[in-house]
Amino acid sequence: MPAVTVSDITVLPRVDAGIGLNGAAKRARRVKSVTTAPQGFEGEGFPVRRAFAGVDLMELDPFIHLDQMGEVEYAPGEPKGTPWHPHRGFETVTYIIDGIFDHKDNHGGGGTITNGDTQWMTAGAGILHIETPPEHLVMSGGLFHGFQLWVNLPAAKKWSKPAYQDIRASQVGLLASHDGGALLRVIAGSILGLENHAGPGSTQTPMTMIHATIAPGAELRLPWRSDYNSLVYTLNGHGTAGEERQPIHNGQLAVLETTGNPEGDLLVIRADQNQESRSPSMDILILGGLPIREQIAWMGPFVMNTKAEVLKAFEDFQKGLLGTVPAEHQNHHSNTPQKPLKRTDKLGADVKKDAVDSAIAHDAKQVLGVHNAPTELQETEKPHN
Repeated sequence: MPAVTVSDITVLPRVDAGIGLNGAAKRARRVKSVTTAPQGFEGEGFPVRRAFAGVDLMELDPFIHLDQMGEVEYAPGEPKGTPWHPHRGFETVTYIIDGIFDHKDNHGGGGTITNGDTQWMTAGAGILHIETPPEHLVMSGGLFHGFQLWVNLPAAKKWSKPAYQDIRASQVGLLASHDGGALLRVIAGSILGLENHAGPGSTQTPMTMIHATIAPGAELRLPWRSDYNSLVYTLNGHGTAGEERQPIHNGQLAVLETTGNPEGDLLVIRADQNQESRSPSMDILILGGLPIREQIAWMGPFVMNTKAEVLKAFEDFQKGLLGTVPAEHQNHHSNTPQKPLKRTDKLGADVKKDAVDSAIAHDAKQVLGVHNAPTELQETEKPHN
């Protein structure tokens, strides 16, 4: 698991082990729940784990969806990608740990990302894009591992202009734990007390995203904003979360409670002394953000505030208002022949604004559920602040 590594971790800035802004001790967050991600397949067949499956959207807010892609060793001819598909109302963040991935969208964004790189796409008012392995990887095969995160946008920003950020591994902020036993790659946001070492990702929603590697037997004590939620997903290895030492292992998500401590909180993660030989360290993805606290309506590739807005997104896609596939990419997957994107054939010409029926759900599953997102409308009540 290369991503970004350093030859000498002792030269990196270190996080404070738990003293608050005014000298008071931070309180460690307790583990509220641990869930195990189910495994499935995405697009044309690459394996994924649905990291947020079974967790209430209000616990995840401002995050919506997280897929761990791989880790898989492809034989020649096996690497797969996704077809062209739409999004509206949120951002996708794709981080590659091992392997290579190409991205293209109909607004001219895109590029190739590899070990430690990130592509950050703001779908905003609507976009079409495609994600595929490059042709040479298909021919040769090889290791592939990464994840894609969906970050919600508040209502005021759901209609913003689509945008794209190409974040290179060399731009990621690097920090060490207090004892030098963990390497922290800050992709977006910052760590409490080390705001001058923020990650390069420009976020529409206040948040922090960190990929940490913890050596066997080491402990990470991470200062955390008291107004952020906190999610810890184990990419590989095993250890514990919280001072209570709740066991967690690869493919599991720990949701931690907030304390309301004005001095800030503390996230505590320990790596077990004994790890598997193929994963000698514990790798975790740490997420936290300021909850948006708005109603959510989500179906397939669209994350909006109301059912009417989701239906409007389907209708706009059907009419071509989210754009068209660029001419040079029509009828063309980077490696595999594909049929043209036919909106009315797939969604049905009789989509109604006042209903989400089984036929629409079936069509969404066939074409628009590329990320195995819900094919039935998911709605939350407007939270009480």
